[in-house]
Amino acid sequence: MNKTSTISLPHSSDLIRARRSVRSFEKRTPEAAVVEQLLDYGKSIKNPFGIPVEFRVLHAAQHGLLCPVTNGTELYAGSKIAVQPFANAAFGYSFEVFLLYAQSLGLGSVWLGGTMNRSAFEQAMELRENEMMPCAAPIGYPAKRMTVRETAMRKAIKADERLPFEALFFDSGFTKPLTPEKAGVLRLPLEAVRLAPSAVNKQPWRVVLADGCAYFYLLRSKGFARSGVLDMQMIDMGIALCHFALCAAECGLALEFVQLDPAPDSEEVEYVGSYRIS
Repeated sequence: MNKTSTISLPHSSDLIRARRSVRSFEKRTPEAAVVEQLLDYGKSIKNPFGIPVEFRVLHAAQHGLLCPVTNGTELYAGSKIAVQPFANAAFGYSFEVFLLYAQSLGLGSVWLGGTMNRSAFEQAMELRENEMMPCAAPIGYPAKRMTVRETAMRKAIKADERLPFEALFFDSGFTKPLTPEKAGVLRLPLEAVRLAPSAVNKQPWRVVLADGCAYFYLLRSKGFARSGVLDMQMIDMGIALCHFALCAAECGLALEFVQLDPAPDSEEVEYVGSYRIS
């Protein structure tokens, strides 16, 4: 697989830094023109795996959609993808672009993987054979204040904390941590990876810089088992790839996505893909 990355989203680094998971929304529905603009943008989204993702905006009352950890909005972003190798990573990449664009329109969101009545969402998305809907997200205007429950949830998963730069990124191999200073022009794209959202804030991505490439690996968290075709931590890897590509484009860097299947110097990780950088 060898694809050139052309992804761009204005002010993506600002959006990534400002982003937070939103679970409390104002009780006003986003305007139809805003929803249409979001869906039109969704049609243009591509991911480096070349797997199409279909987006829809779903109305809770119309489809009987429920999510016990959010309140104030009746709209959900739903999407689906064909089941095939790397579909989870492709989904994570494309859905994160979609939600960041929603944020640029003034909308808030939060990734939903398990806290929803999944069967109702899947029915609303009209899943066909060999398709899956890995995640969904409520969308709406963020409430001015978080609820006590929302604040407690963020505290429980340490939502505002991230692992240090040197714990996630490495120079030429896993034995040599990479410092922000040594990262050079890749410091901003890698910092965007560090700030990426992940399931229960596990931050499973690890990146090795070597020979003009950024090699992305998945370090699976203990007790985080895959469920059938759904692989939440591979979705997290797609989000990380997305953040890197968006901010690399903002820095004027040209990327080429490749899957080289290098032999890592650690048996604990799974190789996902690489960006050649120029």
